[in-house]
Amino acid sequence: MRDRFSSDRLDGLQAWYRSTLGMAVARIECACVQRLLTNVFGYYLVQVGPPNVYGEALAISRIRQRILISPFSLAPSGEGMCILSDLSALPLASDSVDAILLPHVLEHCPQPRAVLAEVERVLIPEGRLVLTGFNPLGLWRLSRLWRPTDGYPPGRFYLAAQVEHWLSEQGFEIESRDYALFGSPLGRHAQSIEDLGRRFWAPLGGLYAIRAVKRVATLTPIKPYRCERHVLLPSGAMRPIVRG
Repeated sequence: MRDRFSSDRLDGLQAWYRSTLGMAVARIECACVQRLLTNVFGYYLVQVGPPNVYGEALAISRIRQRILISPFSLAPSGEGMCILSDLSALPLASDSVDAILLPHVLEHCPQPRAVLAEVERVLIPEGRLVLTGFNPLGLWRLSRLWRPTDGYPPGRFYLAAQVEHWLSEQGFEIESRDYALFGSPLGRHAQSIEDLGRRFWAPLGGLYAIRAVKRVATLTPIKPYRCERHVLLPSGAMRPIVRG
């Protein structure tokens, strides 16, 4: 059954990214994602969620096989492979993906832990997850108290610590985190404020990006996935839509 909650809310997020403010935030967000993807290697990188936002960040990735999984209503444009699917059950084989980009998906689904469980299932051992979220206690968020018409993005927001706790429950280990959005990205001194914020008061950023690695139990041998790769799509899965 189609996850209407995720799809409708992600529709709103995609529309917000087309606004002037949303495009400015996207540029800052892409810079965060770029920093976390720099040293991520592998065969397959899967982005789950809104299309047409993170192209600049993915362009620098060393992983050349990139697939987008998006809700039915968010039909993307442009080149590359796209799978239109319900996000609550990823149509991928277990232990088949080297890296996953999960931008703001947890904020728009009714069961964020279930989404993380699916991500853990499809990632290979030692696979990387990069996710982003808006900080509900960040300076940018709190600025709405005196700038209520700034057009803040839709969604239900979680603290980075809460998301990291969920990741730990699924067997992930946090490798790195980055913060951004310490003030309005449209302000005259936006870049200077960003530089100062990341240096002196990082946890107060309005946006966080987390990179986590899927660990396996010490007594469980890592599968020799480099020698014999699993197929990406499970048997009987829908065929991907290739656009472009």
